[in-house]
Amino acid sequence: MFPAPPSVMTSPKGSRAQKLKLPTLTRKGTLEVPSPTEEDWSKDDEEDWVFKGPDQEQDSLPQPYRMINKLVNFLFDHSWEIIEEREASRKAELSRIQPTIYPPLLESKLNKMPNCMAVSQDYVFIGGTKGFSIYNLYSAKRIYVWEKLKVDVTSIWATDLGSEILIASVDEMGIIRLFYFYKDGLYLIKAINEADDTSKQTTCIKMEISEGGDFAAFLLQGAGDIWLDVYKLPKESWLKEVEHPQLTINPKKKVRQLQLNTLDPVTADNLETDINISFRGDVKLSLPVYIMKIKPPKPVAGTTFKSPLEVFAKIEDCCGLGSGQNHFIKDSQWEQQAAIFNATFKKYLDGEWEEEPLSMATFHFLLPSCIIAMPVEVKSPPGVACVIGVHWTGSHNFFLYSLNRTLKDKADPEGVWPCAAPIAVSQLSGCYSYLVLACEDGVLTLWDLAEGLSLGVIALPERCLCQSIHFLKYFLVHKGQNMYPEGPVKSQMKCVVLCTDASLHLVAATGTQRPTLSVLVERPVKHLDEAICAVAPVQALPGMVLIFSSNGSVHLMDVAKPQIVCAFAPPRSYHLAVPWKPVFGVSLHHPCFLLRGDHPDEIGSASQAEDIPNSIFYFNFEAYPLPEQISRNCTIPQANVLDDTTFPQVLPLEERCENFFQKRFQKPVKNKVKEQEHWTRLQRYSLLLQRENLKK
Repeated sequence: MFPAPPSVMTSPKGSRAQKLKLPTLTRKGTLEVPSPTEEDWSKDDEEDWVFKGPDQEQDSLPQPYRMINKLVNFLFDHSWEIIEEREASRKAELSRIQPTIYPPLLESKLNKMPNCMAVSQDYVFIGGTKGFSIYNLYSAKRIYVWEKLKVDVTSIWATDLGSEILIASVDEMGIIRLFYFYKDGLYLIKAINEADDTSKQTTCIKMEISEGGDFAAFLLQGAGDIWLDVYKLPKESWLKEVEHPQLTINPKKKVRQLQLNTLDPVTADNLETDINISFRGDVKLSLPVYIMKIKPPKPVAGTTFKSPLEVFAKIEDCCGLGSGQNHFIKDSQWEQQAAIFNATFKKYLDGEWEEEPLSMATFHFLLPSCIIAMPVEVKSPPGVACVIGVHWTGSHNFFLYSLNRTLKDKADPEGVWPCAAPIAVSQLSGCYSYLVLACEDGVLTLWDLAEGLSLGVIALPERCLCQSIHFLKYFLVHKGQNMYPEGPVKSQMKCVVLCTDASLHLVAATGTQRPTLSVLVERPVKHLDEAICAVAPVQALPGMVLIFSSNGSVHLMDVAKPQIVCAFAPPRSYHLAVPWKPVFGVSLHHPCFLLRGDHPDEIGSASQAEDIPNSIFYFNFEAYPLPEQISRNCTIPQANVLDDTTFPQVLPLEERCENFFQKRFQKPVKNKVKEQEHWTRLQRYSLLLQRENLKK
């Protein structure tokens, strides 16, 4: 390396200032000492001088110094731009209003990683290594551990049945098990899809339990196929069997006693528990009754019918007429359509096609309603599900299957709700009164199942696709405060919609008014780490939702204003192991939620994921000033709701419209009988026309 001349290697300050230099005048040729007399000066001074840029001064330098100088200047300028950008973002961050951050109220330390959790009544069920644990919701004390598996539990659900709790767990092998938790006993009902031959083992992908625990549905996959199994749960028999148990005699099987030495509770005293729970493996409960198997809809195929008259004569039921189902098209017409399609799109069809994935299903249990077409002879008790609604991936239709059937009956839908585009997401409200269908084109269809009305159709902003829907308990804004109406609410719903671009929207619909859409959180552009990855409504606080961001932050948002109320965070020594998929549980009846946190200092030193210290943090909204103010006096009397001056949206005209619709839908049974009579008359008329055609 040759030493660089001093004039070549400029300082960083010089390179920044170099951009500010103006062009200089440089004389052509060699420089000479001018004559002392002005008469000897050249007359063509303007031609002897030229403009020369500041960068051209360095171009005359020899290589490699000229290249080195340009590289150093480029690196400095690029670094300076980064510094300016970071400084601007830091100033913008300081200017932003930082919400109040509240620490957890309790911490439950675990020596094994919890994979999932569920909250029901006063208990928390945490799934982890080889089983699950039961904790008290208030004291965070562990009261029982069930570990009888060779694999981990990956998902867990808990359904409140009143005085009992129905627990469903899914392990890494996809096997789902039903448990019955009553007082001080835990009972294993059945492993739904466990097979003796591992080659025939199926995997549970989704599950759903109806309101009250009368029915359960499991989406299973195996041998390249997928289907939905529906069971009827004998919960009345379970209650009698646990109160008057009949022990099964099996000398080879020993009952496992309560074990408290596998996990460390919050307190040092392991025996300090609220109740003494035991696993009653010697008590056999009645098994769920298998009633139906639902498969994905088959593509429309050709038929052998020769005329429409023959079709009308042989169809027995009119259910689904005009819904886009029960097509009858000739084979020849299908062949013509296929030939036209292949000829039109030949250049796109010649390439290699990837194998299509199995169609997934989303399903909900629906309560009796006049909007659901059911046979006249079928009568379901109030509050008990009578129909399961199913839609499959890429399907335009929402299928309705009656639950009043046996396995021998043919699993055909009793009704079909067609949509203009394939259904992407569907969600049923917690009160089972409202249903939202979100299509792939960003259009939401809102249904009031209880009243049998459509609350309208609304479209998301352009390029916004629905990712998840979360219902809020309907609330009103009274004197700047969110409040729940004291009386029953009809045809009024609110929900938040999380889109795939991490934007958040509020959808509200009220009776005969058009639904409204408002933006709660815009799509992040500058701060990508603040993208929303999960949303959870807080039933104890009106109009409040928990927002989980990809950077691990947890905020409480008021959707009515909208604005951030406060934030929650574990201690600084902990963080969320998977921020984009947080493990949390929100109580439906208590003002609290739980959040899993991991110790970052131990992650690198731990040999396995199981050895990483984990904690479950307990946050109680009533223990913090800001949320406690919201939960205080959060209901409004019915008299204030009906006062027109307080809530001008309640108008006499709308009340008259509501009364008109109520009277219109009071007689659905008579309308169903009339439809069947018209269908029978149409069948007879088609037979007469066929006979007249034969005579000719």
